[in-house]
Amino acid sequence: MSAVALRPPELVMRLARLGASHPTRLSFLRLLMRRAAQERWRVRRARFELDDEGYGRAVYAVATPARAYSLVAFSTPLEDERRTDRVIAQAWDTSYALYDGTPDADEVARLQANAPLQEAGRFTQRDLVLARANKSVRLFQAVVDALARGEQPDAEQLANVGYLMRTTAVYGNGKFGIADRDEIASRPELGGPFQAEMLTVWLIRSFTFDLADHIASRRNPTGAVRLARPLRRMLGVGNATGLGMAPFLVRHPVLIHNWFCARETALARVRALPRAAERQAAAFLRALDEMRGRVAHWRTVDPRQAAAILGLSADLGALAREAPAILRGAPLPWDALYRFAEERLSLEGQEACVALLLEPHGALVDDLAETMTADESLGHPIDGGMTCGALRALIETRYAWARRIDFAQPAAVARFWYVSADKLEPRLGERFEEDGAELEQPLATARDALALSAALRREPAEARLAEFLVRHPEWRHVARRAQVVAKFPYAEICDNLIGADLRPVDLLRAKLAFFGARNFDPRSDRWLRIALFAGEPLIEEIDAEGALGEAA
Repeated sequence: MSAVALRPPELVMRLARLGASHPTRLSFLRLLMRRAAQERWRVRRARFELDDEGYGRAVYAVATPARAYSLVAFSTPLEDERRTDRVIAQAWDTSYALYDGTPDADEVARLQANAPLQEAGRFTQRDLVLARANKSVRLFQAVVDALARGEQPDAEQLANVGYLMRTTAVYGNGKFGIADRDEIASRPELGGPFQAEMLTVWLIRSFTFDLADHIASRRNPTGAVRLARPLRRMLGVGNATGLGMAPFLVRHPVLIHNWFCARETALARVRALPRAAERQAAAFLRALDEMRGRVAHWRTVDPRQAAAILGLSADLGALAREAPAILRGAPLPWDALYRFAEERLSLEGQEACVALLLEPHGALVDDLAETMTADESLGHPIDGGMTCGALRALIETRYAWARRIDFAQPAAVARFWYVSADKLEPRLGERFEEDGAELEQPLATARDALALSAALRREPAEARLAEFLVRHPEWRHVARRAQVVAKFPYAEICDNLIGADLRPVDLLRAKLAFFGARNFDPRSDRWLRIALFAGEPLIEEIDAEGALGEAA
């Protein structure tokens, strides 16, 4: 099999392309689904104690081959005036904890006293994930009304929204006293990136459906119907994500490299295949047809994204027309498909094609999921023995893309990242309009790398970096990052993160695509809504023979 080079970071890690990301079979919720299917996880509703209005508690127990986990869910009344998806909220329709094991009555009572309080609650090492969610009120009510009448809700209306409930936070890794990631990192079923969080959201999805069914049944005990399985499968769990998540792609360079390197390696493997086997070609065309159907129902209020969706629809149509012939006759047919996309399609279409190319090739690429974690506890010690000349040469090579940015222009430095004193979350300030630039976080990687290179130009080339940093400790974080990027090329976003034209939603979409999100709906350039698990298997399907099919 001929080798195909990985796409270079200077192409992959540009903001515009990151903002066109699509989920792939290496996305984290897909990893969870595959393991659950392969290991035949069993999920049962262990408790379901809700009143006529749907308020109360429920427990969903998950049995994996090695351990048990439980989602403990609470549904509580919420006045309209207190309903908000913002982080400042103090009350929610529902709250959840993913519990390590099977909770007894005392543990359920403990969680009932604390989980609805979220940050204000008290938690233990048995609590792995903390989450909360609000109803999509009008749609949730419409679904309940239809079911209570003995009818199924309108499928088009469901598809246009994509969820009945949206999470406003899903916390893991030691937040607010819950278990640190070290407690679960060595467990195969939860050791991959964000697997505990994905399990939590998957179970929340089922609770959402059961809650709607329950309320409808209590309204009309003899005539109500359950939400039909095809409609349940269509729906996911919504999420509103803002600036707080954006700096993640900068602050975790090795982890981010591993994510993108795994995906790019998978793409290169597929492109190098000498022929398209009949089964894989058919699976690709099915996946393409399914994506066209999803895109036809993808709605957004953002004019820019709406235009991109129209372009993507046209791109997928062009791909559908050309793909059969390319797969039948072209040398290196999968590479030919990618090159067709690169030459003829928009960024949305190109990245959609990447996802489609991976879809039929699980046997070839799924092992790369094992490379997508990183032990960040090790840190990144600076190699002080490197010479100043060597570091400057490294920066000139690895940050050559940054030379196109003129940081002497006000528009290139128009913004700054800072941490809100009120909520301790990242925010974006306007440098020439707002106070606070002195609190800037070290996220302007391109500007700082070029500035360090200029500072090193004034040092003897043979001087040791350690000596320079003793005199200029303000450059330590930039030197460290440059050395990390030299080893991990996909660690750096190859763009200006403080420019006037920055769209933080590009960062958000890139990360959320790795989670497995669909239906990206930007509400501004700083936050967006998405759906997780839309179209994915239900908990009652996961241990059924062949529930996921080969392409899952």
